[in-house]
Amino acid sequence: MSTLRTDERQPESFPRQNARTHRFSAGAPRLYTVSPDGARVVFVRSLGGTDVVGRLWELDTATGQERLLADPTALHEGAEELSHEERARRERMREGSSGIVGYAVDDAVAHAVFALSGGLYAVDLLDPAAAVRALDVPGPVVDPRLSPDGEHVAYAAGHALRVVRRDGTDDRALVEARHGAEQCGLADFIAAEELERSRGYWWSPESDALIVERVDETPVQQWWISDPLHPEQAPYPHRYPAAGTPNAAVSLVVARLDGSSAEIPWDNREFPYLVDVSWTRYGDPLVVVSTRDQRRFLVLAVDTRDGSTRTVAELADPQWVDASPGGRRWAPDGRLLTLRADRESDTYRLHHGDAWLSPAGLQVRHVVDVSADGVLVATAPTAHDQAIVLVGWDGAILPVSGPTGWHLVRSDGGTTVLVSRSIGSTEVVHEVRTATAIQRVTSYAERPVVTPRVVLLESGEHRLPTAVLFPSDHVPGSRRLPVVMSPYGGPHGQQVVASGTSFGEDQWLADQGFVVVVADGRGTPARGPAWERAVHGDLGSFPVEDQVAALAAVAAAYPDDVDTSRVGIRGWSFGGYLAALAVLRRPDVFHAAVAGAPVTDWRLYDTAYTERYLGDPTQDAGPYDACSLPALAPGLERPLLIIHGLTDDNVVVAHTLRLSGALTVAGRPHAVLPLSGVTHMTPQEEVAENKLLLEVDFLRRALDA
Repeated sequence: MSTLRTDERQPESFPRQNARTHRFSAGAPRLYTVSPDGARVVFVRSLGGTDVVGRLWELDTATGQERLLADPTALHEGAEELSHEERARRERMREGSSGIVGYAVDDAVAHAVFALSGGLYAVDLLDPAAAVRALDVPGPVVDPRLSPDGEHVAYAAGHALRVVRRDGTDDRALVEARHGAEQCGLADFIAAEELERSRGYWWSPESDALIVERVDETPVQQWWISDPLHPEQAPYPHRYPAAGTPNAAVSLVVARLDGSSAEIPWDNREFPYLVDVSWTRYGDPLVVVSTRDQRRFLVLAVDTRDGSTRTVAELADPQWVDASPGGRRWAPDGRLLTLRADRESDTYRLHHGDAWLSPAGLQVRHVVDVSADGVLVATAPTAHDQAIVLVGWDGAILPVSGPTGWHLVRSDGGTTVLVSRSIGSTEVVHEVRTATAIQRVTSYAERPVVTPRVVLLESGEHRLPTAVLFPSDHVPGSRRLPVVMSPYGGPHGQQVVASGTSFGEDQWLADQGFVVVVADGRGTPARGPAWERAVHGDLGSFPVEDQVAALAAVAAAYPDDVDTSRVGIRGWSFGGYLAALAVLRRPDVFHAAVAGAPVTDWRLYDTAYTERYLGDPTQDAGPYDACSLPALAPGLERPLLIIHGLTDDNVVVAHTLRLSGALTVAGRPHAVLPLSGVTHMTPQEEVAENKLLLEVDFLRRALDA
């Protein structure tokens, strides 16, 4: 048997590279914190493009010199051990790395703490000679956070919220669970999965008290998640609040370090969702709560002496109010700042006191930070760009990034960390800017072996943001190619962004002989409030219609290159639902589909997400019947491949089994690919690679490509 010489080996395929680099996240710096004086930047980064073990680093903004602060491989031997609570937390955060995946600092950024394999570690950031210290505390530790003054560490462990001095002494439980179905100090499932809140406790600015979330899961129905690959292992219980069923009972308590405490009352029945908490030096703590249908939010100010609350704002919308984490807080002048939808101008705007602060037409995506200078925000100058601007308290707009591309930012003490992507490049630029210098933070992330060639369009009467990718060697007009639509297409999932790094998989797919079309339809966060709310009451019609419209627009723009008689569609999660729905409803347009982890019966998906769009099924089941897939099974005419992780605890495998069962009863041929031991994220390298290869093989056969 002969072997290839090194210089004769085939270049690595994109699926293999994409899998082993964890979608090019390995080696990339992230989780930036800037010291108050702007002199130092702390961040997490692994040592290479295939290394997923995060280390803690610091950069000197004057010299650009980097210093390794904490290396998990020197602190813990063997495989990382994660508690069930930590695994669930990472699944909600879509965190697939290991080692240091999060850390917390004090206000001075003088000390940092982090959890590693259930242990608690602390590091002195100002003393280069100081060793990382393991604190001897009960574990497993989840989400440790330093007090603002750096003297205490709070952490969740054993259903309790505990505190310990930074030197490891005086460890004690501050808030304890009242029974086995209660957790203290961790975000509830709905908050973490649907409301973009991962925290379950908040320190006071004076470091003498905390607001702590209690989550009583007693009312929530219990499901069982099993791994058929290991029949010797018992299924584990999973409390899952499916649409129309009871939620967890969430409450808050002010817990002081002196041992005293006070409950924070509000009408939990009318406002069951805890959306956000903000506790700054600018005023009393703010608690944001929501009705179950999410059409009314209350912003409550808390009197920490007795826990009593007063309403400082009520936000209402006939369809829904957005969660907007960090978007309701006190301004430095003591007036309330909110990010809200201005329906009159169809703009997401900042509101300060009793007046609008940001102008109509400037779409604010989210609030980054609030300071004496103004509000640092991410904006949408176009549907596919994200720019950073500072909105001054006088309404003046100061650009921080360029208007094109996709930018993220951190800023403090006159130092700004700007992470920038552009549509024409796969490079991600990490810059640290001060008044006198610009430093680059080293990234070890690999560059993709494919270079996306993306054409951005606005398709049809609704100007749908659309990306088109042809094979790298395609000569315009030389041949008509089969099409693969590759959408997400649902709420909170924007795909068409001005970042070349976002289209590596799509370019590789195009290079297999397809025209790949990625389109963001109505309901995605591509434009303003009216655009997003178009899907209220109906998650099926507009998403499918807009994919049809995008396809027609691309075919009209490239009549000699696009073969509309051979159109496939693929997607994951909502995209998987959309792919299956498209081939079931419009077999005249879509000739094959790959549905990954699809929601097939909306009654099986969670309360906050599903009821926001479709209402409560116990009150009106009509929207659920209209949007779910099993009833459409007898109409399947085209090839359909369904892929699902068997240990998915978010879109459980019952979704695929219900659709497959209905298709079998109807006598409709289809294929199911079960992924053993795989959750919703599919982090395993071999699975991620081979899943993509199997998709392409299926589409080639189905579309005669």
